[in-house]
Amino acid sequence: MSEVVTEEKSAPKSANAPTALPPIKRRNAELVMLLMAIGITLFAFAEAGLTRDGTLPTGLFGYGLTFSGLAVLAHIFIRFSAPWADPLLLPLATLLNGLGLAMIWRLLDATGETEGGGALSQILFSALSMAVFAAIVFFLKEPRTLQRYPYIMALSAVILLLLPLTPGLGLTINGARQWIGIPGLGTLQPSEFAKIALVIFLSGYMVTKRDVLSLAGKRVRLGPIKIIDLPRMRDLMPMSIMWGFCIIVLVILMNDLGTSLMLFGTFLAMIYVATQRASWIAIGLTAFFGACALLYPIVPHFRVRMVTWLDAFNPDIYNGVNGFDSQQLVRGLFAMGEGGVLGTGLGGGSPEEYVPEVENDFIFTAFGEELGLTGCMVLLLALALLVERGMRIALASRELFIKMFASGISFLLAFQTFVVVGGVSRVIPMTGATIPFVAKGGSALLSSYIMLALLVRMSNNARKPAPQAIQDEGATQVISR
Repeated sequence: MSEVVTEEKSAPKSANAPTALPPIKRRNAELVMLLMAIGITLFAFAEAGLTRDGTLPTGLFGYGLTFSGLAVLAHIFIRFSAPWADPLLLPLATLLNGLGLAMIWRLLDATGETEGGGALSQILFSALSMAVFAAIVFFLKEPRTLQRYPYIMALSAVILLLLPLTPGLGLTINGARQWIGIPGLGTLQPSEFAKIALVIFLSGYMVTKRDVLSLAGKRVRLGPIKIIDLPRMRDLMPMSIMWGFCIIVLVILMNDLGTSLMLFGTFLAMIYVATQRASWIAIGLTAFFGACALLYPIVPHFRVRMVTWLDAFNPDIYNGVNGFDSQQLVRGLFAMGEGGVLGTGLGGGSPEEYVPEVENDFIFTAFGEELGLTGCMVLLLALALLVERGMRIALASRELFIKMFASGISFLLAFQTFVVVGGVSRVIPMTGATIPFVAKGGSALLSSYIMLALLVRMSNNARKPAPQAIQDEGATQVISR
């Protein structure tokens, strides 16, 4: 009789439990998708060798299997350190990194640079990036602790962005001063890490100043119709500082239009998410493009980028008359056109012969030539899914700082992809940025894995059920048995 009474008393508690399915870790699903991404990577290596000379390439057993082992180790680490993390994040990054590694190996193999610092350095940077990824996931248990240091992050971002301007340390490559030289290690691009610190600062700042930035000032009307609510003039200081830094430091002093456009676009997107006011977007875009119009006649590097974009097929500009040179852009466009819908096959084209530095800024054109429109859409779809998962993490998070942080990283990945693909396809001027996880470059790859680690940790905390929910789930299972 006592057992019956106990069950009757327990029944209301179980009846009040949520009817939705309990949270699922999805680690096995992640493993299946990861193995598919690894399989695609190995197939890409094999196709590159078979298409070129009819034999399986040595890179299949060296670079391909090494990368596969690193990806599996990353999965095992997530399984135990972040079991509730989003199951799509690591497979998507592995697919992008693997395809990029296969393409870089194929391009450098054609020029005889495989045994040098090219493809080998990329796999070494992949190993280093995954080690840093694991360290962040393991040690940064609560990303919300970063909210305590917004101004330290802002200072760090400024210092990193200004490092290339230091005499004797900064390097100018292809007209842009974005790199610093490190003896024995080569070059480093500090802006890749500055953008992450800046997103942390903006997330913390938006949380504390959200109510102030949301206040409306003057209302613009057209007769009885409301056009837009402008923010108060006293609240425009953050916008002015960010605008001045992007224009004066990045565009004028460093000739870095790509980072400027990426950071300012991310800033506008984050301030819109925080305030839900379109007036910030309107004011920001007007100020940014207005400044660019004023800089056109007085900043030589900026003028070169604009002219080669607007009149790329002019014979004088194509041949480099008066300092203009659109050969790389035009050849990249023809390379993508040559690929058509399905491409010439990995290893079947010749992008390395016609497009300078194709493994860096223009690697998207190599995919366009050898994998065609289909391959380009696969890359863009994988990047879009990565951004979408970041936005989903922001929506699932309960804390405002994590919402801003996850959405900021997602916007950063989206704008970086747009800046690169828009530049090589002549939608916007060339900017010199790189596609996340894909292009050759240690700094860019490391910063991409840092952002991935932050998303993994935030998704684990957002998807993890509360301790009471786990206890209720266990009690329900016992009762049902």
